[in-house]
Amino acid sequence: MATLFLIFLLSLAINSPPSSSTSDTLSRASSLSVEKPEDVLISPDGVFTAGFHQVGNNSYCFAIWFSEPSSSSDRHQNPTVVWTANRDRPVNGKRSKLSLLKTGNLILTDAGQSIVWATTTTSLSPAHLTLHSSGNLVLRNSDDHVVLWQSFDSPTDTLLPLQPFTRNAMLVSTRSQSNSSSGFYKLFFNNDNLLRLLFDGLEVSSVYWPDPSRVSWDNARSTYNNTRTAMLDSLGSFVSSDNLTFMSTDYGARLQRMLRIDFDGNVRLYSRERAGEKWVVSWQAISDPCKVHGTCGANSVCSYDLGFGRKCLCLPGYNMRNLTDWSFGCEPQFDLSYTKGNESTFLKLSQVEFNGYDFNSYTNYSYMECESICLKLENCKGFQYTLDPGNGFYNCNPKTQLRSGHMSDSQGYLYLRLPKAFLLSNGSGIKAPKDYGLICTDRVIDLNRNYVKSHVSKPVKFLLWFACGVGGFEIVCILLFLCLLNSRTRKKSNEDMQQGYLLAATGFKRFSYAELKKATRGFSEEIGRGAGGLVYKGVLDDERVAAVKLLNEAIQGEAEFLAEVSTLGRLNHMHLIEMWGYCSEGKHKLLVYEYMEHGSLAQNLSSNVLDWEKRFEIAVGTAKGLAYLHEECLEWVLHCDVKPQNILLDSNYQPKVADFGLSKLFNRGELKNSSFSRIRGTRGYIAPEWVCNLPITSKVDVYSYGIVVLEMVTGKNPMMGGDAFDGEQRRLISWMREKVNGTSSIKLQIEEIIDSSFEGEYDVEKVEVLLKVALHCVEEDKDDRPTMRQVVEMLLHLDEDC
Repeated sequence: MATLFLIFLLSLAINSPPSSSTSDTLSRASSLSVEKPEDVLISPDGVFTAGFHQVGNNSYCFAIWFSEPSSSSDRHQNPTVVWTANRDRPVNGKRSKLSLLKTGNLILTDAGQSIVWATTTTSLSPAHLTLHSSGNLVLRNSDDHVVLWQSFDSPTDTLLPLQPFTRNAMLVSTRSQSNSSSGFYKLFFNNDNLLRLLFDGLEVSSVYWPDPSRVSWDNARSTYNNTRTAMLDSLGSFVSSDNLTFMSTDYGARLQRMLRIDFDGNVRLYSRERAGEKWVVSWQAISDPCKVHGTCGANSVCSYDLGFGRKCLCLPGYNMRNLTDWSFGCEPQFDLSYTKGNESTFLKLSQVEFNGYDFNSYTNYSYMECESICLKLENCKGFQYTLDPGNGFYNCNPKTQLRSGHMSDSQGYLYLRLPKAFLLSNGSGIKAPKDYGLICTDRVIDLNRNYVKSHVSKPVKFLLWFACGVGGFEIVCILLFLCLLNSRTRKKSNEDMQQGYLLAATGFKRFSYAELKKATRGFSEEIGRGAGGLVYKGVLDDERVAAVKLLNEAIQGEAEFLAEVSTLGRLNHMHLIEMWGYCSEGKHKLLVYEYMEHGSLAQNLSSNVLDWEKRFEIAVGTAKGLAYLHEECLEWVLHCDVKPQNILLDSNYQPKVADFGLSKLFNRGELKNSSFSRIRGTRGYIAPEWVCNLPITSKVDVYSYGIVVLEMVTGKNPMMGGDAFDGEQRRLISWMREKVNGTSSIKLQIEEIIDSSFEGEYDVEKVEVLLKVALHCVEEDKDDRPTMRQVVEMLLHLDEDC
């Protein structure tokens, strides 16, 4: 019986990892479980709660919400959520948890396997996570002086009182009332220092607030600032650095408040006097919801009535494209060949106005002149003909697209271009925009994934075998238990052999070769190439733009390829390119990655778009990505080909390291005995170990990183002339060392060293430290080089001092 009791304790150890009950703090090596509703953090005043929030069938997000829901909502299913960690990657309702690791990293795991969200923080002293009364979730070290991460720095769709809104922050709406994933509307500081609202739709994007047709001072805004900050206080006053200020209608009272960008694209300030009461709108950015772009999609008109609310209507001759979603707009019922010859005419629609997409603006034009201009343009869909009351004449605006349409009280008309044959066949049946009933459905998120149960750890097996030594009867019981466990393991192994794709379970998809061939239009648009294969641009079925890499005919077998892809699919870091899926059909091996708008670092170095600040951020981000590969993965990943072509830049010029992993994967402890059958890498960036037949370690990536940094700072290409090892690469390093003549004199030589394209616009202190780090990385002896983690610490320490 003693052994049975021990087995019971062991089963608890296997199935019940340490977790936190209701508190305002999560300590290190603890977790919050999705399966335990009581596993939540509650702020000291009880106003806010942080925990797992259900967003669909078996789909959960880690979120912060007001503890007392609004009286108008379901008290259990619809709390007022103010922040979400994984809004676009919900986790499973079984075995998912939020864990604070001993290293100081806060991670969210899906069904005990893949990491879907992480703070990527580290702390030498014990860290703890606390939910403050302000609604801010803060991760600090044990000294309580250093904030490692906080939710206030990365808002989702809501701004709380005293939460700073900065140039690096952005509010993004939800997709709809029932779909909490990222939507089409964004509030952010633009490059002109103005706080703006942007519609970022499926096909087009446009700024709609403040009025883009007016200059900033007519909108009472100022571009003359460099802070880009805004804040809402607890009394209901909002102040922004671009001179935008407003007060709530209930200003002065200390109420619960929140500023939110709603799914309809409007920004509203909500308040309520007591917990549990209904939220009341005390300010909104746009009074007419039809002025929000993208409300009804293309070829449709938005109509607003105070009594009935907002309604979308299709233009005459157009039908609704998707009966469940107006954002898809309307499509024509007729053949667009009417644009040839004189086969079209115009239908006059009063008080209908479309914003933007003008071919041109013509002042004081007659109707016949305006009609003639539109007929000559093949892509003219109609024209706006509007009276200018100040001057008494009409303005003509031919439209290349019909978007953001709404009913207007302006003195003018929209003349819609239609085929003559279509207009004659329908007669008087198309005199007004057509109303369609929207089919509303409760849209929920289902997770369609396969999960592999983790195996029992070695310490647990040891304890089980130890229990076998207690008595004959107990031994028989334990043997039966182990036989059952082994039987289930063998059964699972057989299932894995039949379904190889389970080796790459969770987080990404197995595509067919036909799918990817269709997505890339027969591999027609090449965007890159390397030793590993060619890269093509493609559009997936879910309309995501992807980079599809067609690998050269691999020498490895199916099992080895799937094993490596499985490992890469679990890697998750903001400075590593994200893998979305793969394909393995016979000789066809392909990888599917996210698409980077600005291409590679190599493509941008020769242009003037990368100023000094961008290059410094690229150096820091690349170092973080490589440090994660070297030190934070379950397996150590050597890149073996660090170069500007493998550092990609997203829409904000943030770097993401690409082409990693398939070069070489190591289990921890295997690295010292590593060996390669051939030299890996690219001429100009290869470490001396490859030539001298020395053991290959992570220091080969450090060396290549140093060459890349020297190239970014000096503008000199290490691959210009010479052979692979004794040519320009070595001459560049020797030239640098001769110039600096000892680290103390780098400042005196910077003007001769630095890329002339900076034109004197750079930070001398940062240049000096970056050059020191680069020269340290390219030491001949690998033991003299720093690790990538040390490189990150040196650069971040410099950034904090500055």
